[in-house]
Amino acid sequence: MPLAAKASARRRKSPTPAGRGRRRRWSGDEEEDVFSGSIVVDHGNTSGFGTVEDPALVAIYTSAFKEGSVHQGTQAQSLAFSTDAGMTWSKYAGNPVLGRGSAHFRDPKVFRYEGPAGSCWVMVAVEAQHQQVVLYRSANLKDWEYLSTFGPANATGGEWECPDLFPLPVDGDPDNVKWVLVVNINPGAVAGGSGGQYFVGDFDGVQFTADSDSLVPADADGTTDLRHCLWLDWGRDYYAAVSFSNAPENRRIMIGWMNNWDYANTLPTSPWRSGMSLAREVELATVDGSPRLVQRPVLPLDCGEPTRTIQDVELHHSLLQLPDAAPGSAQLIEAEILPGTARTVAFRLLGASGGSAATVLSFDAVTSRITLDRRNSGNTAFHDKFASAESAPVKLDDGVLRLRVIVDQCSVEVFAQDGRVVLSDLVFPLSAHLGTEVHVEGGTATVRKLAVTALS
Repeated sequence: MPLAAKASARRRKSPTPAGRGRRRRWSGDEEEDVFSGSIVVDHGNTSGFGTVEDPALVAIYTSAFKEGSVHQGTQAQSLAFSTDAGMTWSKYAGNPVLGRGSAHFRDPKVFRYEGPAGSCWVMVAVEAQHQQVVLYRSANLKDWEYLSTFGPANATGGEWECPDLFPLPVDGDPDNVKWVLVVNINPGAVAGGSGGQYFVGDFDGVQFTADSDSLVPADADGTTDLRHCLWLDWGRDYYAAVSFSNAPENRRIMIGWMNNWDYANTLPTSPWRSGMSLAREVELATVDGSPRLVQRPVLPLDCGEPTRTIQDVELHHSLLQLPDAAPGSAQLIEAEILPGTARTVAFRLLGASGGSAATVLSFDAVTSRITLDRRNSGNTAFHDKFASAESAPVKLDDGVLRLRVIVDQCSVEVFAQDGRVVLSDLVFPLSAHLGTEVHVEGGTATVRKLAVTALS
């Protein structure tokens, strides 16, 4: 069962130039730093590291070779294995197993591919500064054969990192399967700095081919309108997202690093920086005639009873006070709202009652855009790029705005229209600012359903 593995991001990094050298690290030695990769369970013992009865865990990671190494100045892919369920690890004596003589060849995601010609291991990695995804295959995880290259395409304003490739049925139909290629980019994302784009297409075991409606042609001056690319998240803080294979019931679960390299080194937290996002289940659904990712947060099976529920309440140029978030806990807000004649419907999150400081999630009925605004969310002064407002286009369903919002102690993750649009941002609210209010301006809106639930 291949499992995506994320190197720990909970370490402070030294500032470095944008897009260079700033990688998530595991442990290293005098020869190499260890950068991001993935882990598989080697069922069948193709590598020989374990046995068929007791298969080894095999980590495929990037070796960033240091000065003095025979491979100095390059990045290549290496193996480590564990035969005690991940408690201890040994590096393979034959490392590196795959190199290109490149200084920016990294982030291998490996999965088991079953096709008409048989099964094999497939690796997707990146030539980061060439904005390319490179694909390889292997029978034993040690010997790799080049397959193909994808890219550059769509957002190419920064380094490509942490690719992922996986199949999903469209609308749950097992006879209609498409492949999703995720490519994270830094800088150059739609909200600025780091972010994750994706492509929908087909994979035949050798080549990934993106659907034409996943590709955005460049303008006459060679630039690409980032608003037309496909994004995992329209916020500022969802990066390096990678999925798990073979989850129970064939669910595809994805998790990302909740941060942005624009200000990652200066976040006001200590002794660690950077948590992970909520885990998200991703599916392909037909949206405006094309298959697109939808994402739903993976929450506890029993979230408890809502602390407040509201149904069929009209708001006219007014506000509605919701229960404060409990200190040390998260809050789930689920809402169905008919904007009606209102110009804006806004949620003021993590604020003080009657005060000006808050994170504001708003829908503008004129522009049909949803915005997550943290410019007055609390502590924003630690970096000049942190105070920001991110927005995304939202198409209402029969005039209904559907929201699922998870408000944690220093993060807001918004899933709109059943997960077709997602925005995620870090926030650092002022002490004791835990209030939530709904504001309606410019007319009358109807709160059809609203529930607030505490998540401990």
